[in-house]
Amino acid sequence: MRRLVAIVGPTGAGKSAAALQLAQRLGGEIVNADSRQVYRGMDIGTAKPTPAERRLVRHHLYDTRDPRQSYSLAEYLADAREALETIWARGNFPWLVGGTPQYIWALLENWQVPPIPPDPALRTALQEIAQLEGPASLHARLAAVDPTAAARIDPRNSRRIIRALEVYQKTGRPISEWQKKTPPDFEFLLFAIDVPRRELYARVDDRVERMFAAGLVDEVHTLLQAGVPPDAPAMSSIGYREVVAYLQAQTTLAEAIERTKRATHRLIRSQEQWFRRDDPRITWVRHADDIELQANIFTGVCTNTIRGERR
Repeated sequence: MRRLVAIVGPTGAGKSAAALQLAQRLGGEIVNADSRQVYRGMDIGTAKPTPAERRLVRHHLYDTRDPRQSYSLAEYLADAREALETIWARGNFPWLVGGTPQYIWALLENWQVPPIPPDPALRTALQEIAQLEGPASLHARLAAVDPTAAARIDPRNSRRIIRALEVYQKTGRPISEWQKKTPPDFEFLLFAIDVPRRELYARVDDRVERMFAAGLVDEVHTLLQAGVPPDAPAMSSIGYREVVAYLQAQTTLAEAIERTKRATHRLIRSQEQWFRRDDPRITWVRHADDIELQANIFTGVCTNTIRGERR
């Protein structure tokens, strides 16, 4: 049966832990929906499932790309659909889990993504403008040609702004017109883990501290030594760009840690904008520190769907 359950929520809400518990209890396979966990060698800073965890349940779309490579939404959709078809062909059940809302909605809403390959020269030119004038100047350019996309994109997110401008310049059509939505050829249930903002900030602050203690600086240094450019798209990830600045003597370690915390807080606020409380497609679930309690809550909701029954 072509069905899946998506577990979403802001960074640090406990999505991966909940999915692992559910997949162990109810069966199924986990499909990644995180734009940074696809990169090999980026384990600590992305909070990627550990090898031991991945041995417990089959995982898909982790460690599929070299961090020197770019990875587009179109590529993700192709990879995710292939993974889903493989799981369904085995008669198994997918759990879609990750912290990149664009990936999740693009899959669940069957977005029609523009087939425009990256233009390195154009991107470099736009990035130089962002560095000289600030990302807000690019955001203003985008608002002039595609106000719909501009309203969706954080003015500080130069990467997404540049992509939207690239699509417009290459096709003459706004990216928002390309991103049409059609019903997917599968059924889904969408659950969001609800954590109070103050508690969530405390969690991610603690996690950032643990990441640095676990060797995030060494991880970034290893990537750079392996030839990953410091300005590679993968290295723009939260934590990685702050460590690069530290390794380049642009900041202290303490400042890098604090900047990583603040950037994670901003990411959380951005993620929350994608999942609205009044969206009838989303079932909000109160998160608890007790992972078993989470599993019980999700099991009670999801079991009927997995069995093909209606709630």
